[in-house]
Amino acid sequence: MIYSTYVERNGGALNGLGRWGPPVIPRWTTDRRLSARAALHAALGEPARLAIVEDLAASDRSPKELADRLGIGSNLLAHHLEVLEHAGVISRSSSAGDGRRRYVRLRNDVVRQLDLRVNVPRGDMLFVCTRNSARSQLAAVLWRARTGRPAESAGTEPATRVHRGALEAAHRAGLSLDEATPRALGAVPRTVQVVTVCDLAHEQLDGESHWWHWSIPDPAGPGTARSFDAVVAELDARIASVTRTMPNQPRTMPNQQGTEP
Repeated sequence: MIYSTYVERNGGALNGLGRWGPPVIPRWTTDRRLSARAALHAALGEPARLAIVEDLAASDRSPKELADRLGIGSNLLAHHLEVLEHAGVISRSSSAGDGRRRYVRLRNDVVRQLDLRVNVPRGDMLFVCTRNSARSQLAAVLWRARTGRPAESAGTEPATRVHRGALEAAHRAGLSLDEATPRALGAVPRTVQVVTVCDLAHEQLDGESHWWHWSIPDPAGPGTARSFDAVVAELDARIASVTRTMPNQPRTMPNQQGTEP
């Protein structure tokens, strides 16, 4: 599109360098990264869309949550989300709990590219999922390792032990869950920052407005080393996005096919 417009304006006469001849194609007309950046800035040139992006910097939200938090009508919000998704700013996925619900998330690379600042509480973090046997345990140990700050985990329906796949994935990442035990979610002080990492737990709890939600797939479904390592990588990237650190790489990368834990 950029190239054709340039040729229409310059192709029949001067070639762009002040001489007659075939058109000279400027390098910027074929630079896809430049086009992507232009699309990103164009998408954010509307205050409502910028407000959506800033609200998603720390937490995934359903369209209804975004509409309620930002006071945007559903039809207008749908339009803004389409623009943002087309520009590669956000992605949308169906809930693993209530399949009728969808979650909107900001891409991790966009958080870094836009230099978005997240107000990370200095107090304790509490990561919550349903069974407290994998995602929330991995999130808590990663948070402590990457930030040096306190973090705990809990479940709405805790299992009797941590999933073996989570134990092994933690070891591959240079971490340990050997002493971890699933526990039930109790009363949560308001000073604690809650992060639900399970769609079902998020929907069951209907928590406070300041809680965060990260829609992380359950690795216990596939049950492979690859699925657990993918959760570690995703959680690490999320933590890096909100704390402005670079993700750490696991000491041993999983093989391409994955192995059964």
